Amino acid sequence: MMKNYKYLFLLILPFLFTSCITTKDVRYMQPNESLVINEEGLVPYNIPIYRISKNDILNLNIVTTPKGDAAQFYSSLNTNTAGNGGQTNVPINQGAVNIGANGGGGVGGNSMYYFNGLKVDSKGDIHVFGIGYIKAEGRTIEEVSQEIQDKVNENFQDGKSEVRLNTNGITYYILGDVETTGITGEKVAHKNTLTITEALAINGGLNRTIDRKSIVIHRKLPEGIKIAKIDLTREDVMNSPYYYVQNGDEIYLNTRGKSLNGFGKDPIQTLTTGVSVITTALSIYLLLKNL
Repeated sequence: MMKNYKYLFLLILPFLFTSCITTKDVRYMQPNESLVINEEGLVPYNIPIYRISKNDILNLNIVTTPKGDAAQFYSSLNTNTAGNGGQTNVPINQGAVNIGANGGGGVGGNSMYYFNGLKVDSKGDIHVFGIGYIKAEGRTIEEVSQEIQDKVNENFQDGKSEVRLNTNGITYYILGDVETTGITGEKVAHKNTLTITEALAINGGLNRTIDRKSIVIHRKLPEGIKIAKIDLTREDVMNSPYYYVQNGDEIYLNTRGKSLNGFGKDPIQTLTTGVSVITTALSIYLLLKNL
């Protein structure tokens, strides 16, 4: 009888070992020979330039000197600014003109930003009151800003106004399994650059159910959506352009197969599940033997 138990245990033991998660599965940025560094021993930046796409919403501010009467050129609507979900009038003599929204909030985007921002239409253009249509799709924020600045300089004294065009920070989306509810959702980072490790750290990091070797990113480009997969366990991920989060990125966190079958979440759970499997197998064996 005990001999049969030993055979059964030896049969299940390899399965338990292969079901365990190792440190190589959970450690970030493990050294590997593929990492590219420069002559100074530094990892070069590979930050992609964000290019405006259709359906983007931009925020335009035009700042003038106290004597610059911006309202003579732009509509009175554009002399209002939004903050903390509401609107307050900015006196003209302060020289601030705001087209768009800086406040608001809620799930699924900023409503004030949506209603008051500059929308990139189906033709890839934005319409600025007093200036007209400007091509935006496929261009950088800096390129569009400079064109608007040139147009504004035709109406104001050169050097007496400043165009500030921005997106509403870096907006990205994280979608994971039921055990990542704290990290899943729409996120906004008001930074110039954001790495994926920074984005995950801001949101509490990844638990052991997530496969760090198979992080999928959907990136919105003017030509369409690019799908990429990165491995956060390799340090050469820092050489990838997808290491840097861009506005509109969707980050998909895949669940490990070991976690789906009940193994591998942590050593205690693996042991508990293994004991349960052995106990069930023995019960079935004894039941069949006594029939």
